[in-house]
Amino acid sequence: MNLFDHTQALTLSALNGMVRQAIEDALPDTYWVQAELASLRESHGHCYMELIEKGENDNSIRAQARACCWKNTWLHVGRKFIEETGMPMRSGLKVLLLVHANFHESFGFSWIVDDVNPTFTLGDMAQRRQEIIRTLTEEGVIDLNKQLPISPFCKRIAVISSATAAGYGDFCNQLQDNAYGFNFMTQLFPAIMQGENTEKSVIEALDKILDSSLFDCVVIIRGGGSTTDLSCFDTLPLAEHVANYPLPIITGIGHDRDKSVLDIVACVSVKTPTAVAEFLINNLANTLERIDTCQQRMANAVKARLEVEKLHLQRIGQQLKNVFGLRKIQEENKLKNILLKTHNLVDKQILIETNKLNLIEQKLHSLDPINILKKGYSIVLKDGVTVKDSATLSDGDELTLLFANGTTKATVKK
Repeated sequence: MNLFDHTQALTLSALNGMVRQAIEDALPDTYWVQAELASLRESHGHCYMELIEKGENDNSIRAQARACCWKNTWLHVGRKFIEETGMPMRSGLKVLLLVHANFHESFGFSWIVDDVNPTFTLGDMAQRRQEIIRTLTEEGVIDLNKQLPISPFCKRIAVISSATAAGYGDFCNQLQDNAYGFNFMTQLFPAIMQGENTEKSVIEALDKILDSSLFDCVVIIRGGGSTTDLSCFDTLPLAEHVANYPLPIITGIGHDRDKSVLDIVACVSVKTPTAVAEFLINNLANTLERIDTCQQRMANAVKARLEVEKLHLQRIGQQLKNVFGLRKIQEENKLKNILLKTHNLVDKQILIETNKLNLIEQKLHSLDPINILKKGYSIVLKDGVTVKDSATLSDGDELTLLFANGTTKATVKK
């Protein structure tokens, strides 16, 4: 039976030394490598990184390695990255690093970072941004929020911002001190506005706002920053959330030269928080101006209509005056004719009645007993009563005889 001779075994340090020598012999140069920063931390001036490579389709980790940038190099590399991108290196970014291989018997293998190419990171971010925009366009949602109308009376504002951000304070002051004296109602929904947690924080704030039906619009604001500083707003989940949001969203998260995907899908995008406040103030001011204009137009229209109706009434009055004047003349002529006819009729009737009276008078005259007596007749009265029948007389009755020229007494003799 052959027994293993442990005196021939290598120590771990000797074996690791052989590995180190093999790596130094096989990889003697420096290499540019593309990777994503899974993590990054600084300690005692040194920078320790975890590099990964993900699959294109499933985001699975295809490769992983440690990297280290020593203090003297990190001072230059870190500063260079900030100066060209406007932000520090952080996890989640894709980077292009110049590295050389290093194997230490005690600490194992790692890549030593000698330099970084910030332009690569900027280019990768721009490419990802275009891919997000293309995806939103293909989904047909990129302009959905833009189609929502902003109320002309928009005064109830939900604000997503960091509570301590200077931009938030500027926004509130601008609204409060507006020249028109408008009263806005604002409510802050605090969120992280920078870094890798921005997407999750802003989406959570948007969801909280939906729990209330109090608001006319949502404002997402922060101060300006570099292009990479605003990259946290260039994510597909956040863009889809905003694009499909049921309330109009106004953004003020950068400067003129910076336009994030969030700005593209928002209903309205302006430069800064104060510009957002100015937009809201102008929106109400335009509404007030339209109301004032409508009031003035209505007043002018009513005034003009009153003038027209006044002239119309004056014309009608003149026409009525002319009509009534003519009518008056016509009626006066009719009345004169009626009076003349009436006068003629009355005169004629008077004549007729006068003639009738004359005839009656003549008849009465002819029937006057005096006139009869003048013809030789006499009237016999007994006790003052006319005697019409001699049979009513008795012998010895005293009679009175009436003649035209007097009376005489007589006694009946039978």
